[in-house]
Amino acid sequence: MTRTVMIDPVTRIEGHAKISIHLDDAGKVADARFHVTEFRGFEKFCVGRSFWEMPGITARICGICPVSHLMASAKAGDAILGVQIPPTAEKLRRMMNWGQIIQSHALSFFHLSSPDLIMGMDSDPAQRNIMGLIQQDPELARKGIRLRQFGQEVIRTLGGKSIHPAWTVPGGVREPLTAEKREKIATMLPERFDLIETALDLVYNAHETFANEIGNYGDFPSLFAGLVGPDGELEHYNGLLRVVNSEGKRVEDGIAPEKYREIIGEAVEPWSYLKFPYYKPLGYANGAGMYRVGPLARLNVCDFAGTRRANRALHEFRRLMKLDKPVSGTFYYHYARLIEILFCLEKIEDTIQDPDILNTHVRSQANVNKLVGIGVSEAPRGTLYHEYHIDEHGIIKEANLIIATGQNNLAMNKTVRQIAEAYVDGNNLTEGMLNRVEHGIRMYDPCLSCSTHAVGQMPMHVQLLSPDGEVLDEKIRG
Repeated sequence: MTRTVMIDPVTRIEGHAKISIHLDDAGKVADARFHVTEFRGFEKFCVGRSFWEMPGITARICGICPVSHLMASAKAGDAILGVQIPPTAEKLRRMMNWGQIIQSHALSFFHLSSPDLIMGMDSDPAQRNIMGLIQQDPELARKGIRLRQFGQEVIRTLGGKSIHPAWTVPGGVREPLTAEKREKIATMLPERFDLIETALDLVYNAHETFANEIGNYGDFPSLFAGLVGPDGELEHYNGLLRVVNSEGKRVEDGIAPEKYREIIGEAVEPWSYLKFPYYKPLGYANGAGMYRVGPLARLNVCDFAGTRRANRALHEFRRLMKLDKPVSGTFYYHYARLIEILFCLEKIEDTIQDPDILNTHVRSQANVNKLVGIGVSEAPRGTLYHEYHIDEHGIIKEANLIIATGQNNLAMNKTVRQIAEAYVDGNNLTEGMLNRVEHGIRMYDPCLSCSTHAVGQMPMHVQLLSPDGEVLDEKIRG
């Protein structure tokens, strides 16, 4: 691991990805799979612990997006307590979650993906990383670092530290916001608005540069799922579940998040420890129930963003696509992340100006009132579900966690196959092809160490197999 360890919330994955590409008799790609090879454990070792501990425990699932687990876990705790948390506590939670989305999206775009977009997919892998980006475009690298730093500072200012803050708890939050901390956040905002505008220009130019390739980068019909607000606006903390198909038709709308099991099923495959969630009404067979979550899905399911600048950016995004339906190309996840960063900056700016934000009543007091608690929120990578079953003493009897990386699992596998079909040439694997497969995974920003695009190259094991299983070619990294 050369970067922050990416941990899957269900499977706790760190280490290597394995991609197997299967050829038919004509030497064409017949199948391609993205394998997750490490064991899932969090759902089991949470059993026997108090639900009060769950935000602190489940935050350790991930060092990149611990706040996302804090939010979903605390909301599950709120449900067990049967309380409505104080309005100020909800506003503070939302602000921390927006900070989390900003820092995670900035990391994904600037540190992990921009080396591909700036230097090209076929560029020298020794330079195609954040260090090479610093050498080639130090100002852009600085802006990316500064943008991510803001998100981390929001989390640190509210919770005391930027990773695993013990601040969001069942019933609300531990400490209110002070006037001094509010001013600290406010003074950092103007520069960040300038930074995100630069990034939006960059990604716009990248779409022109890669215009001939975008159609091969995970562009296929699928469902899209995410939370929306009461008027259909972009939502990250609360709201109702909406599912739309590739034509924009709402196949589910107004679903209470705690009823997620009615529409989401989970399948397993013998070749991966990562679960395969699917949309139940269409079933799992042949990928019929495949759906995508995350920034692109959220922009596809919402009617509008809900803030002035983000509304304008979303309108321009949809105009550029020249489509009156959801955007299906996975490459556009990059663009969607930047629009969400802009939205989160605006929401933080509005929230810190709210006079009620300094109210000191930030926690509701109660004890066990319900034996099941379900908490749902939008993590950077998509909708996150925490479901806890407890006994009368508040001890966890069963825990179920469904995270975005898993929900995108079917789509990630299809993306890998589509890219392989477009770029695998006979019996040879080139560096450019390998990097395209990597980028296909990276577009989803999965919570795996294989999404790391920092110093050096992504650890990866790719095999090219003949119809009878013979290894024709093999590349191993890391």
